[in-house]
Amino acid sequence: MSAPSTTLSGAALQASRAALSAALADQQQAPNTQNVATDDDAEPGEVQEIEVDMQSQADAIRTVFSDPTNFNVKHPLLSAWTLWFDSPSTKGRNLPQTPISAFPQTPHPPTPGANAAQGWMEDIKRVISFDSVEEFWGLYNNIIPPSQLPQKANYYLFKDGIIPAWEDEANKSGGKWSIQLPKDKNRNNVDKMWLHTMLAAIGETFDPSPTANNAESLITGVIVSTRPQFYRLSIWTRYAPAGNEEDQKLRERIESVGKHFKVQVLAYPEGARLAGPLATEVEFQSHKDSEKKGKSVRKIVV
Repeated sequence: MSAPSTTLSGAALQASRAALSAALADQQQAPNTQNVATDDDAEPGEVQEIEVDMQSQADAIRTVFSDPTNFNVKHPLLSAWTLWFDSPSTKGRNLPQTPISAFPQTPHPPTPGANAAQGWMEDIKRVISFDSVEEFWGLYNNIIPPSQLPQKANYYLFKDGIIPAWEDEANKSGGKWSIQLPKDKNRNNVDKMWLHTMLAAIGETFDPSPTANNAESLITGVIVSTRPQFYRLSIWTRYAPAGNEEDQKLRERIESVGKHFKVQVLAYPEGARLAGPLATEVEFQSHKDSEKKGKSVRKIVV
């Protein structure tokens, strides 16, 4: 595994740091002194204080960023994640290279909702599960980027235990933010956009409130899709507002996810209009409304 080779800037760097910060939030720093039992010269009941060489301890710590081959520290994420892949045009023959042997696999429960999504799941492949920053970078540096995937291929990065299907219990009441990007104008940008989207997901920056109060995160997964003339990036949510007054707080929370996606992750100006030939705005639609093809559906646009 090599160290992260992408030069991060702006939102990507912020999201990557957030992944580290969130993972380490509940870990206490080691004290610079420690108490030990008394020696022969100490008075009865007296506790001696000795200094610990913190510099030597720090020098012994090797992260993937400082030593990409022999790192000895892993930074856990708040959630475990699983990458899935499908490519109908190749029927599984073009699976991306993955660092399966580089890390011990994160244990995962049997796939939920498989009966409901059985036909859909026949062509989708589980690539790898991970639960640390280091494992993410090992994965990212060893798979084919979206710009080089065949047509009609998809990467799905979902929280472990959630399958990328509407029928899954975690997705059935939700929806998705998405943007469609013309291929000819975004071939050089889509890989960076996908990286930033993944970093924001695993760093829990799309919906930061759960990291503060242990509430259930809105985000279940993110997707990149390649099509003959465009790319599509999507963020799936656990819930979708129904349009009534009772859902106003949920709508505000959903809208904040979309604004973060557009401005902080994709780096578009907040007021920019993006729609055009083969292009869409950053827009939200519930999964139930997505099934109403050709009918009038509600959308939230940021």
